[in-house]
Amino acid sequence: MLDTAVFLDKDGTLLDDVPYNIDPQSMRFAPGAREALTLLAGHPFQLIVVSNQSGVALGKFERAALIEVEAQLRRMFAECGAALAGAYWCPHHPRGSVAPYATLCDCRKPAPGMLLRAAREHRLDLARSWFIGDILDDVEAGNRAGCRTILLDNGHETEWLEGPRRVPTARAVDLYEAARIVVRDSGAAAHAAPAGEEAV
Repeated sequence: MLDTAVFLDKDGTLLDDVPYNIDPQSMRFAPGAREALTLLAGHPFQLIVVSNQSGVALGKFERAALIEVEAQLRRMFAECGAALAGAYWCPHHPRGSVAPYATLCDCRKPAPGMLLRAAREHRLDLARSWFIGDILDDVEAGNRAGCRTILLDNGHETEWLEGPRRVPTARAVDLYEAARIVVRDSGAAAHAAPAGEEAV
């Protein structure tokens, strides 16, 4: 049986939006994030961070710096009673200056590559999984991967380039409200399943 996941964008969704922040000491939960992780930890979701990190391609920091970023995320999740199942980074940017990262790729959101890779590696049912982010590129990546999506209406989307793949399943003011939507939906699906059958 495939597992379900909640994919989380990092900057502006899970953490305060600090550009090119790779300093573990400067990583702070965004409003509602701590409560969201505590809530999600009580349910059978794999929690996976999915983030564009174009600072590598742009020469802002080395890719190796993301190792300690992931380690700090694991510590922060643990403080909430949650476990980080995985973190996926896209280090590319087509206008970058650092080879081999200065290139087009299939992982930079709004492309779905990081989610598809996570689904293979963690044996995930993307149709029952969610992706939560603060801009429409996150929504599009989730929709293209076949997930349900939640857009945080926290002011971080400024371009509003709309399209059929950029319509979220739901909207929330912060990550805690988004987590409540996910949990409520999973509970409704479980109650809807006939006895002895899997909820879909």
